[in-house]
Amino acid sequence: MGDRIMVLTTYPDQSGAEQLARELVEKKLAACVNILPPMTSVYRWRGNVESGREHQLVIKTRQHLFSRVEQLVAERHPYELPELLVLPVQGGSRNYLAWIDEVTDD
Repeated sequence: MGDRIMVLTTYPDQSGAEQLARELVEKKLAACVNILPPMTSVYRWRGNVESGREHQLVIKTRQHLFSRVEQLVAERHPYELPELLVLPVQGGSRNYLAWIDEVTDD
């Protein structure tokens, strides 16, 4: 216990985001994945300022599963360099944290 994290990534389309989310949950690499409504991202890429519509994915998982989450995202993601940020979970409902542990792979 105690290794819960949230992983952030973005995806350019709803259906691709849902496919990735479903696969993460089905493989027990995530307890839950939230897909947020489309947003506009502004970023620098290869010397240019770019913008695009994306969906933010919030992946609830555990630190020891991160390398497998990272590998799956890299395999399925259409971007050359997908966003992949890890945020530690500092606390939360004891029951919710236990559920994350229960439904993710050991």
